[in-house]
Amino acid sequence: MTVTQLAPNMDHWAERVDLAAAFRWTARLNMHEGVANHFSLAINEDGTRFLINPNQMHFARIKASDLIEVDANDPDTLSKPGAPDPTAWGLHGGLHRHCPHARCAMHVHSIHATVLACLADSSLPPIDQNCATFFNRYVIDDGYGGLAFEDEGERCAQLFDDPKKKVMIMGNHGVMVIGDTVADTFNRLYYFERAAETYIRALQTGQKLRILSDEIAEKTASELEDYPGQADKHLAELKALLDAEGSDYAA
Repeated sequence: MTVTQLAPNMDHWAERVDLAAAFRWTARLNMHEGVANHFSLAINEDGTRFLINPNQMHFARIKASDLIEVDANDPDTLSKPGAPDPTAWGLHGGLHRHCPHARCAMHVHSIHATVLACLADSSLPPIDQNCATFFNRYVIDDGYGGLAFEDEGERCAQLFDDPKKKVMIMGNHGVMVIGDTVADTFNRLYYFERAAETYIRALQTGQKLRILSDEIAEKTASELEDYPGQADKHLAELKALLDAEGSDYAA
């Protein structure tokens, strides 16, 4: 029996295990921010009930059973025992209230995505295959208003009005990635950070960039969107690696 089969009596166990694995691997890649940043996953039809990480718990320690369940429509959430981080509540609560297509949401301050978010022009040109993945598929927030408490979270949520655009480059802040499942969202988060790193490193050379045409960039993005099973296989492999190490992420 593998670690992932040891399921206690908790609802949405498979989803909890997937989300815990994403937390662990995000820490492994040094894409986390101490005990800040947060991932959430909708668990009801309209997306307003969701799982999220506990307040101020390091990504590298999060287990499936640690994840808390909250209701985006409950105004008393922050006054209850085990309440989430106020910025997590503000950002993810607003998102799950207003964007039912955002089944999963991952917010980090990963270094290269954040460097991109700090540039006066935070657009990501299609200079390689990874960058082309996001061609016409991100939105830039240039209205940073401080920590993502409730009003700021509501404002950010309104920017995800085009379901095709599943990455928000949060100017002066970081990145928010949404998706249909944990695997879909983590895969997009991973490749966005890789794309941002390639672009930032290319800028550092001071050389002229080789930018793909709009036609080829869109063709590449469409082909990758339809690539069979890649996101699911990516997460499955990461879980297999964690299992082989004896990780307690699925406990």
